[in-house]
Amino acid sequence: MVGEMDAGMVVGYFRGKNILITGSTGFLGKVLVEKILRVQPDVKRIFLLVRASDVESAKLRIQMEVTGREIFQMLKEEHGMEFDDFIEEKIRPLAGDIMYENFGLDTGNLRELYKDLDIIVNGAATTKISERYDVAFDANVLGAKHVCAFANKCAKLKMLLHVSTAYAAGEQEGIILEKPFLEAERRTMKELGLKRARQFGWPNTYVFTKAMGEMLLGHLRGDLPVVILRPSIITSILKEPLPGWMEGIRTIDAVVIGYAKQTLSFFLVDLDLIMDVIPGDMVVNAMMVAMAAHSEEQSQTIYHVASSVRNPAPYAILAESGHRYFFDNPPRTGRNGEPARLNKMRFFSTVARLSLYMAIKYRLPLEMLRLVNIALCGVFSRRYNELSRKYRFVMQLIELYAPYSLFKGCFDDTNTERLRMAMKEDLDNNASSDCYFDFDPKSIDWDDYFYSVHIPGVLKYMRD
Repeated sequence: MVGEMDAGMVVGYFRGKNILITGSTGFLGKVLVEKILRVQPDVKRIFLLVRASDVESAKLRIQMEVTGREIFQMLKEEHGMEFDDFIEEKIRPLAGDIMYENFGLDTGNLRELYKDLDIIVNGAATTKISERYDVAFDANVLGAKHVCAFANKCAKLKMLLHVSTAYAAGEQEGIILEKPFLEAERRTMKELGLKRARQFGWPNTYVFTKAMGEMLLGHLRGDLPVVILRPSIITSILKEPLPGWMEGIRTIDAVVIGYAKQTLSFFLVDLDLIMDVIPGDMVVNAMMVAMAAHSEEQSQTIYHVASSVRNPAPYAILAESGHRYFFDNPPRTGRNGEPARLNKMRFFSTVARLSLYMAIKYRLPLEMLRLVNIALCGVFSRRYNELSRKYRFVMQLIELYAPYSLFKGCFDDTNTERLRMAMKEDLDNNASSDCYFDFDPKSIDWDDYFYSVHIPGVLKYMRD
């Protein structure tokens, strides 16, 4: 049961804490590190585990890929000339990898971490949905196992937060509950393997291995205080510290960029289905509140951080706001910077309709071009190869994202709503403060968010 909390209590929880964060070079990791340092400068130390050959390489990587990014601009302005000294004092680079036992750290580092760590946040993962199975398994399954084993050796650990994904539930319809996987589902994973597991509802290696990681964590955690956070599709920052900022192309962003570049004029999506997205700053706010709420509880709690139940947004909203945005702000693609004339994107609600369209519009002309090219001794080889490559790219994009664009489930967030209610009064009273911890999707105007924040952010930070 979550007791009443306020922003001050959440901020105060992180004072004097030693925190280990994996996955800090990823989008969510950067947002979390920045938020902790900004709202609680009296955090004791944040250990960042990154892949590197040595400590100096790890330090350089953190400077380039974490603290050197645009999202830390507010912190830089706040600390001025002392920013580097502040970062030096608060952030401790660790050269290691969760795919190895004890993360591959030396005895000296291990002794210190086992003795001093208060919190572990496991955000390291391979999120590439087309990743090779062995690579995804090492990061998302063995990584979870090694993090859990490491956490059990920490003498005063108060919290292990594991970032999963709401889509670890697989291809389900209707309301999907915030609950651990059943024993039968664990056996399915163990016995079937990847190929057959897909037949039973896990569409790609990413969600499959994330589900396996959750199962392993639940099985091995012992008495550890564990929170499993399952966000849906994470999108750009809504409010702070930098609205629109993001890294890493998500499902909807590939479509936005493809349309802006005019390399994608159609897509497979049912515009009436719910598009479950959640801004990255809301996910981090939920992470921090959940850690404070469940510190030292010898239990496992699961939270869906999603929008499909509280504030459902059909794909039609993105399509309409996107069309309006590009009509008002057409990309300038010509030599003299003249605005491009964009055609309205075409959407297909079923695989069958899209397959028929692709066969008539592209596959058949490609086959004819291939035959003509053979007859003319390869005169059109370059053109054929170019069109064939574009065709394969589009088909691969559709195959990868179809499980999301045609997803018919909604993620129950009853647990998350209880957590929100514990903070509700404070959120209403402190919405403009630096200690802002809103994670209620009901506060989002989706049309305004896509038009004014997300699409401009995608084009600014992701287009290249």
